[in-house]
Amino acid sequence: MARTADSAPRTRRRTRSWLARTGLALTLALGAALPASAAQDGAAAAGGGGINDFSCKPSSAHPEPVVLLHGTFATWYEDINFLQADLAARGYCTFASTYGEYPEFPLVGGLKPVAESNVEIKEYVEKVRGATGAAKVAVVGHSEGGLQSLYLAKMQGIQPHIARVVAIAPPTHGTDAAGLVKLGDKLLGRGTLDKIAATLGFPVLSDEFPGGPAIKALNDGPVAQPGIAYTIITSRFDEIVTPTETSFVREPGVTNQYVQDFCPLDPVGHIGEAYDLNVWHLVRNALDPKNATRIKVCAVGSPG
Repeated sequence: MARTADSAPRTRRRTRSWLARTGLALTLALGAALPASAAQDGAAAAGGGGINDFSCKPSSAHPEPVVLLHGTFATWYEDINFLQADLAARGYCTFASTYGEYPEFPLVGGLKPVAESNVEIKEYVEKVRGATGAAKVAVVGHSEGGLQSLYLAKMQGIQPHIARVVAIAPPTHGTDAAGLVKLGDKLLGRGTLDKIAATLGFPVLSDEFPGGPAIKALNDGPVAQPGIAYTIITSRFDEIVTPTETSFVREPGVTNQYVQDFCPLDPVGHIGEAYDLNVWHLVRNALDPKNATRIKVCAVGSPG
């Protein structure tokens, strides 16, 4: 059993590492192909940003520090790291930390139950606010990080300290993982699935299943909280958070977007959404809606 628990994170780390390198290569290649005006726009917006720099002071153009949250089996430096670098280069003070780690898996985060990790995230947000002097932060999360961002805004009593939530492919209503959870329920029963997840050291998975504790808590009453602007972004081809519309929150104050509404030919899948240039553009628009721009050149993201 120990070997099984150990091999899963290693395999996922190798996969994510490959995707990260691929995502960076695509970013560099497509960035070189962008029109000169787009590069100039980015340069004009840059200046004053930082990555995990607690001396960074938010500018008047970007007054809210951005806290980025990674997904399950990931870390702050492997999943949302390229998106973080993009935002920092455009003048945002950006912060990210690995949450939900167990000593047995020191290089993999997002494993603890959502509620437990969420307390860590709240403390980190308050640390960011204290260091930067900002009244509010923006929270951007991918996958479990998206779920954590929604949970944070509702469950931790810090609604006045959050200006925006941008959730990329969150399992807001639970995911059936392309039908695998339903099949497991039918063959083994939910109780057995939960025990397997806990035995392997991944109790967060039980939270992400339909009807899991975190899903129930988040959806008990309105998800969206007053005074917070919400944007949820996902792909029609997401193969992990399924059905894909399970990400969306159909409530006032929430903007729900498919990547393909803007770039119909982008085949990007779940992990690829963290590295997708089109997704990054939508994130930037959500963070700064007054200066939102249309996507002039659509990228082609990783379908995995």
